Parts: sequence; structure tokens; C-alpha cells
Amino acid sequence: MLEQISVDQLDPLQRFRLRNAIKKYGGEQSLLSLADEELDGALGLLLDHHGRKCPTVAGLLILGNEALLRQYLPAYEVAFQVLRGTDVRVNEFYRKPLLEIFDEVELQFKPWIVEEEIQVGLFRVPVPNYDRRAFREAFVNALVHRDFSTLGAVHIKLDDDGLSISSPGGFIEGVNLNNLLVVPPRSRNPLLADIIKRVGLAERTGRGIDRIYEGMLRYGRPAPDYSLSNAYTVSLFLSNVSADLDFLKMVVEQEDKLGSMPIDSLIILSRLREERRLSTADLASSVQKPESNVRATLEKLVETGFLEPHGTGRGRTHTLSARMYQKAGQRAEYIRQAGFDSIQQEQMVCNYIDKHGNLKRADVMDLCHLNGPQAYRLLKKLTDKGLLKKTGEKKHAVYTR
Repeated sequence: MLEQISVDQLDPLQRFRLRNAIKKYGGEQSLLSLADEELDGALGLLLDHHGRKCPTVAGLLILGNEALLRQYLPAYEVAFQVLRGTDVRVNEFYRKPLLEIFDEVELQFKPWIVEEEIQVGLFRVPVPNYDRRAFREAFVNALVHRDFSTLGAVHIKLDDDGLSISSPGGFIEGVNLNNLLVVPPRSRNPLLADIIKRVGLAERTGRGIDRIYEGMLRYGRPAPDYSLSNAYTVSLFLSNVSADLDFLKMVVEQEDKLGSMPIDSLIILSRLREERRLSTADLASSVQKPESNVRATLEKLVETGFLEPHGTGRGRTHTLSARMYQKAGQRAEYIRQAGFDSIQQEQMVCNYIDKHGNLKRADVMDLCHLNGPQAYRLLKKLTDKGLLKKTGEKKHAVYTR
């Protein structure tokens, strides 16, 4: 609580802005029927102190003015920059109340959104270069969860490579790069976070990170990149690459039939688009969930025709399905990634030995695009048939005719 500040020092226009935000962003409509004093109390903007009302830090951020914010929250600042090559197009710094800053930055951001449309069935689907909802969640997160005791601005930068948003203060205790997607919601500034959710500016479930991932992966773009974050700053980068329109069409068709696609599914499909063939263990680190959860998601994607499984047991891998490659006009690419049938694999192994005299399991992995367990089973099958002879054990094993 800021006992030095009285209610009459606050900006009454900001309360009007607060009510408009609740209407605009679909916040708790019951708040709109409250009188000003009741609204302040319901949101925790003001608290009683020896018989008089004083603002909380969150209350000052919402209802204060620039002079008060400079005096009592000197670390609070937001910078918005647009760079095109070495040319600085926009370079603005703000110390206004939080909702006013949000409106200002959204207005600054809007002209840089470039949108096209594609036809999917009966629908026209917009394809922006930056997803507005993802930007809103990322910007709100940076504003709300920043460390107000640390000097430094929340920076939003648009350049030729993409959109960067950085916020003073590292990840909150218990949050790191390896659990961002699954850690229970928590905030450095819980009252402010609660107010922003009730106003409707942030995801009410506290899973705004999912919205940010969805805003990239749904369009076939790379996942959000937090890798430049450190103990002092949380940094997010959203790459400005062209959308994969064939992938987006597949997602929209899926959503039309079965509802929105879960974020786990989008992450898995994104990685397989880039790396072609992966095992459950390979995917678990990206989804940040146990392999049992990943297997369940993979099975659903197989059922809906997005993926095809290859092999069995722990050696099982997945690729995008023939349908996915066909729709993208990449039939030959599917054949390369799906691999060869077992008879072809056996012939390739035998032909390799006929030419080179012998081979090891690593040679089979490279030759047939198999993982270790799959190569072992293929060699065992050929040995059991009497087509190959094994000399040595484990990593020293060599196979001849």
C-alpha cells in the first residue's frame, strides 16, 4: 500500500478507461454495475489505512498519472521500437498508467500487422504475420510479471527477423525453460495479475503461454523462443517467417470437425515438420510432459490422419502421414521419410555386405533410417534366418554373410 498517496491525486479518467477495458475485452461484466468505490474495493485498487483510502501498487498502476508513477515506481517504463535494417522507424518510451500504455502500444503495433486470407472450404481464414492474441498475451505477461524493483523498461522491438519482447526480472522461482508449458500459473505481482485477468486482458486460466504458442504453431511457424532469457530478464522472440498455408489448412479442417487442436498436438506436428521422424522420447522434452502423455497424444494424431507410426515398442517412431505430404505436394518427400518396407531393408543390408564385406548396427541405422532398437531387430531377424553371421557382442558386433 502507498500510504503517501491520497485518492484525490489519482486520475479519474483512468477509472473510465478501466470500465471501457472490461467491456472491450470481455472481462467480468458484474464489475460494471459497481459504484466507483465498490469497484476499487472489488479489484483491490484501494485499501483502508487509518480511516482513509490509499492505493496499492496495482491501484497506482491502473489509476495513477504519469507524475505519480515517475515518483513512486521509477522502474516502470515501456519502450516500443520498430527497426527496418538500420533505419529506426519508431522509438517511443512510455510511463503512463498501465491500461493507457496497453492501448498506446496496441495502436503502435497495429500498422505493422500484414494480413492475407486463404480459402478453406466455405470459410475465409485470415493469416496475419503476427497473431494479435499471442502478442497481447506476451505483452501483458511482460507488463504484469516484471520485477518493479529492478530498473529497466519492458521492451517491444519489431525488426526484419521478428518480434522481441523482454521484461526486467528473470523467471519467477519455480519457472524455467524446461517447464514453461506445464508449471502451475504463478505471478511476481499476484494482485495485478488477478486484476488484469478480471478485466479480460489476459487468459483467465493463467495459461497465456499456451495462447502464445498457438499463435505461432497454428500457422506452421517456429515455436516461441525464450532461450535468451537469463536471471535478470525474460526474453521472448517470435520469428517473422512466412506461414505454412498447407499446414494451416489442415489445422482449420481439423478444428472444423473436432474442435480446437490442443497445444501438445501443435508442438508435435511442428517438430515433425522440421525434423521429419521422431520417437516418443524425442518429443517429450518439447511437450514437457511424461512419455505416457505424449504417447496418448500421438495415438490421437494417428487416428485423425496427421501421423503414421513406424516400428513397435520403444523403437517406435512417427512421421507426418502420406495425406499431409500429399496435400503439401511433397509425395516423394513422404516416401523418403516414411522409409522402406522390411523386405527392402533386408535386401539393402544384404547388398551392402556383398559390396563391403561386413557391416555394424550403426551402418544399418544410417542405411535404412532406423534407430538403434529397430536396427538391432532387423539384424537379429536376418541372423535367425541364416542370411547373416554375427561376430562379437553389443557395440563390437560385426555382421557378415
